Amino acid sequence: MSGQPTLVQLSPDQILDRLDPEQRQVAEHPSGPMVVLAGAGTGKTRAITHRIAYGVGTGTYHPARVLAVTFTSRAAGEMRTRLRGLGVPAVAARTFHAAALRQLQFFWPQAVGGAPPDVIAQKVPAVAEAAGRLGLRLDRAGLRDVAAEIEWAKVSLLTPASYVPVARREVRTPAGLDATATSRLMEVYGEVCSERHVIDFEDVLLLTAGMLDEHPRILAQIQGQYRHFVVDEYQDVNPLQQTLLDLWVGERADLCVVGDPAQSIYSFTGASADHLLGFTARHPEARTVRLIRNYRSSPQVIQLANLVLAEAGPGAVKLVAGSAPGPSPTLIAFGDDEAEADGVASTVSSMLAEGTPASEIAVLYRTNSQSEVLESALARAGIPYLVRGGERFFSRAEVRSALLLLRGAVRSDDGSQPLGEVVRGVLAGAGWAPEPPAGAGATRERWESLQALALLADDIARTTPSARVAELVAELDRRAAEQHAPTVEGITLASLHAAKGLEWDAVLIIGCSEGLLPITLADTPERVEEERRLLYVGITRARRQLWLSWATARNPGGRAARSVSRFLAAGASVLGGGAVSTAGPTKSRRGRRSRSGSAAPRVCRTCGTVLQAAAERKTGRCSACPPTYDEAVFEALREWRRTVAHEAKVPAFVVFTDATLTTIAETMPMDADALQGISGVGSRKMELYGPAVLDLLREWRSTSAHKTK
Repeated sequence: MSGQPTLVQLSPDQILDRLDPEQRQVAEHPSGPMVVLAGAGTGKTRAITHRIAYGVGTGTYHPARVLAVTFTSRAAGEMRTRLRGLGVPAVAARTFHAAALRQLQFFWPQAVGGAPPDVIAQKVPAVAEAAGRLGLRLDRAGLRDVAAEIEWAKVSLLTPASYVPVARREVRTPAGLDATATSRLMEVYGEVCSERHVIDFEDVLLLTAGMLDEHPRILAQIQGQYRHFVVDEYQDVNPLQQTLLDLWVGERADLCVVGDPAQSIYSFTGASADHLLGFTARHPEARTVRLIRNYRSSPQVIQLANLVLAEAGPGAVKLVAGSAPGPSPTLIAFGDDEAEADGVASTVSSMLAEGTPASEIAVLYRTNSQSEVLESALARAGIPYLVRGGERFFSRAEVRSALLLLRGAVRSDDGSQPLGEVVRGVLAGAGWAPEPPAGAGATRERWESLQALALLADDIARTTPSARVAELVAELDRRAAEQHAPTVEGITLASLHAAKGLEWDAVLIIGCSEGLLPITLADTPERVEEERRLLYVGITRARRQLWLSWATARNPGGRAARSVSRFLAAGASVLGGGAVSTAGPTKSRRGRRSRSGSAAPRVCRTCGTVLQAAAERKTGRCSACPPTYDEAVFEALREWRRTVAHEAKVPAFVVFTDATLTTIAETMPMDADALQGISGVGSRKMELYGPAVLDLLREWRSTSAHKTK
């Protein structure tokens, strides 16, 4: 049996029927220039892949002559997967670098002769050697800063000579070096690379553009191969990428660019939304389509996102919510960073207990240095986490070992056992066990990697019951080539920049204070506005739950010198029901009491005592006051929970905590809205357990009413 899924052939009308009115405008005009201003979560990938499929289906495109360009391997892999699902697997979807590298390697023997140079993964070693030759002493951080400056200069089309006046004008001093010293270091870096016969990623684009510019015959071959172009995330294009794109497209008009100026957050790499905003000036005949319907986030999240973005520049799209309502976003102040991290851990624990999968929770921050105290708090709470930007999934030792074992099991899989059982038996040889190891750290991360492979096998078996290990191996090979990793259970920690293009059910954004958002380094109005867009990107990663926080001081006992981010001032009316919530006094790991604000504490609805414990605050009643529910109702709910938990093989609290059951028994909700309004009953639990709970309560009321007659 082949590991490739059967292609679904859709008619052009069927392709268009899948789209909303704005997406349909993108797809049904596959010829000519087009600019798509696509707000966050508006289905831009869906629109452009359907445009390609419609172009192929109507005969406007030949699939082998279409080039779809994006910025990350993950995004390119997702695009290829969607195109395959639309029946057009022959379309090339690549990153700028991947497309250029293929062309450079293929035409190098003709243009230059000999073998093409190797591409280095990291600039720092070559920068270190160049600095040593010049007698410059740079630490690791300084070397990284210079490497980033070399990258910026190259994508900005600056040579070492032309760099000097620009750097002086913009006061660029990487690692404390003046423009002349940096220019000289760039020259020697180039010499080091030349001696080693290596190039960096920016050289791939520079050399390809130079080759096409200097060799008309090669340029004609490229332009003959690709006739139609789609460029995703166009707001992130830099001058070098634009130069290469212009060479690819030539004088033709079949170019569709898609982007969102409100998500332009990479100016430090040389990217600029000017290419997107100026597209119609360069192509006066271009159609402009705005995608405004957000299908990702709840109306409450969208409302806050629009308020934060209200002062953004031209071209920004005001989103219209297309998803079901959810809880209001919350903003909480803490006394210090440690208290904030502990608050995050507590909130995540509650989300997990309420049924939100760990893989659907993310904690986002402005700088990577903010993750240290956060990781410590999560480790103490026993919450597994994954730091985005770490080692790639398919490069991990345990994954490589598991793949070898699975390849060996292909011949021995005779179909006598379910695929999931076979795979778990194989993975046991790589260290997998039915139960996760206690605690967090590297051991837990290894288990999570192997568990992701097991769960992928289950997914394949559900969609294709006859699938065997061979199909799983084929799917993993395809995913490895596209860097499309399976979902790993564990909450995600990521910088706001690294989170772009991703989404989760629940998002927590920490450090929402002046000095972090906007960061202190944002010393011009343009940079401050980019920080605003960065927060907007973070907010729009959330599907339903959005939890924002900030700390008034850095260290426990420190002076409360911070203030909440200016970007959230406009959204105060929709945060936490109209007021900024403030965490109560907390004790740090060092045992010191940390200061916080003075929001009104919650009190017992029976006696008025201030509620301290989380369970008390959830039920609205202190432990000294007797419950106000019928004991028989509560016991019936507990018995129902015990049965459900036993059948699902999960602890009882995972279904509902005692505090949540108490609140249900006390309030006796009449309908779904009332039940979902109870703390601890999220949308997922409402879907899983809501009908059964409401039936139980309805039956109890009916029985009680009958007894009283």
